[in-house]
Amino acid sequence: MKSQRKQKNPAEQAQQVSGSQTNLNKPQETVEVAQGEDWLPPKVLLKPQNQAQLTEKELDEELTRILNANNPHAPQNIARYNNKEMIFKASPNMEHTVFHFDFDGYLVFNETDDKQAGEDGQAAIAFMDEEKKQVKQVKNQFNFSERAAQTVNNPHREKTTNTDPPPQRTCSFTVNQWSIYDAYMEDLLQKEKAAKEKSKAAPPGTKGPKDEDKLILLPQDAHGEDVYYKNPELRKMIVIMERMANQNTFDDISQDFKYWEDASDELGDRKSGKLLPLWKFVFQREKKKQVTCCEWNPKFSDLFVVGYGSYDFSKQGPGLIAIFTLKNPSFPEQAYATESGVMCIHSHPQHPSMLAVGLYDGTVLVYNLQKKIDGPIYKSTSKGGRHTDPVWQVNWQKDDLDDNLNFLSVSSDGRVTQWTLLKNELLHTDVISLKHDPTLLGSNEEDKLFSLAGGCCFDFHKKMDHLFIVGTEEGRIYKCSKDYSSQYLLTFEGHQMAVYAVRYNLFHSQYFLSASSDWTVKLWDHNESKPVMTFDLNASVGDVAWAPYSSTVFAAVTAEGKVYVYDLSINKYAPICEQAVVKKSKLTHISFNAMEPILLVGDDMGNVLSLKLSPNLRRKVSDDEQVDRLDKVIMAALGKSNQ
Repeated sequence: MKSQRKQKNPAEQAQQVSGSQTNLNKPQETVEVAQGEDWLPPKVLLKPQNQAQLTEKELDEELTRILNANNPHAPQNIARYNNKEMIFKASPNMEHTVFHFDFDGYLVFNETDDKQAGEDGQAAIAFMDEEKKQVKQVKNQFNFSERAAQTVNNPHREKTTNTDPPPQRTCSFTVNQWSIYDAYMEDLLQKEKAAKEKSKAAPPGTKGPKDEDKLILLPQDAHGEDVYYKNPELRKMIVIMERMANQNTFDDISQDFKYWEDASDELGDRKSGKLLPLWKFVFQREKKKQVTCCEWNPKFSDLFVVGYGSYDFSKQGPGLIAIFTLKNPSFPEQAYATESGVMCIHSHPQHPSMLAVGLYDGTVLVYNLQKKIDGPIYKSTSKGGRHTDPVWQVNWQKDDLDDNLNFLSVSSDGRVTQWTLLKNELLHTDVISLKHDPTLLGSNEEDKLFSLAGGCCFDFHKKMDHLFIVGTEEGRIYKCSKDYSSQYLLTFEGHQMAVYAVRYNLFHSQYFLSASSDWTVKLWDHNESKPVMTFDLNASVGDVAWAPYSSTVFAAVTAEGKVYVYDLSINKYAPICEQAVVKKSKLTHISFNAMEPILLVGDDMGNVLSLKLSPNLRRKVSDDEQVDRLDKVIMAALGKSNQ
């Protein structure tokens, strides 16, 4: 392939020379004028400014290029997987044909059969075009429709009916006890009538109704509160409604009981704590009486029993036993009236429904809460060895050899008596008579006449059942045994006035506490006659109790209305909590809950307060460390080294 260079005419050369002399900075443009007819305008060929200037030799050079059918862009190293040989292999055959443009022709030869086929095709196309003109073009060009849209929808029918509105009437009625009673009586009569008809319709020879199907009929001549209280079905409904109402009324207190924790325990030395007042339990009938005892039920953590009486000799009267629950602070679950004031109560550890009760007139009673009766199942009599003075404390014991329940009582008449529950009677046996020390008695006949010491309280050793200690009105504490009824094992001297409470430690039975009206609480070793530690509370101490979660924590209440909580492992000389919970009354008794962080305190105005212990007051310790913690405190108080 050859290319030749064209010659320039003289006129064009002259024009280029003149232009180059006038403006040397401008790039040169090459213009070619083609030779043609004289009457036609010359053809001007424009060349780009950056066109390379070739020499004559370069223009005369021939460049030969050979075109082939191979595609230069086709890949040469395509590998495909061979399933037969399980390997990848290179593909040698590659398609090199590339279509840059494709167009079908419409010319047909007359001599071939394609002409007739083409004419038929044109006729068909013309027919389809006419149909397209007649049919309107729809929007759905893809011929798609929902399956549900293919169902024929029937037109809606409307039907209206004019009716008269239902009649309305305003009714009002006053509901009282009589109307409720009459409604229940009418219902019971209908049930009784239905039962009689059913019994008549029953075939002969069939058995009668079961005991649980028998109806409980109310006396028709008795209209009063006791009638509703004794009806089991009605009473159950009333209790449920009352608990629901109290749940809403005392919701804020319930939230505090479950979730509140005193944040101030984290401040300061983190050793002191506080008591949060929760529910207040008041029985309006016995509001003027004193709380003479309060004790938690050993099985149910929300249930406790309260005894009402009077410590004043001139204000004696009937007493009351009230069973309260935390679920209903407004009214007791059960109540039992007594002929004399209640002085002490103790629940049986294995049979929580059994209550031993001591009265001010010296009578001891036994109640069974499971039996729906108002009176006791056992009662001591004058012929049966009843005490002649108030019974200050009772305590259940382990069953005897014949598996009979029995308990002990202590009274101001100087007797410690064991009571055994037989089938039809309450049998008594005097365990010991509390005699004064002979060295302290004078030569007068009166001193010899009143030689028995009045017992105020007692408590039993936690491991040895035959050992117990007794606190007296004179301030002495005697260590006694069931096996020796004629003498004391040891006499503890330290108190100057009556001892109101003695408590053995729940984890370490070698030590016990005593509370007295001489304003002191003393810690004793039951093998030593002198106290180990003394705590002065600046007021008469009504009661003391060990905490069930720590061997070094105890609490006491005083006549000033204060509650003292001590933790001997933190401070041996001062309480970690001293808080006044009442203003114008005296606190008489205190009791720890074995499962919840709650403390019960009773006063001489008939009120029972529940207090929640803050976290610093209820630090729990493992059972393995309880004995060692108390031993370290005792050794430090005695000035000895713990080896």
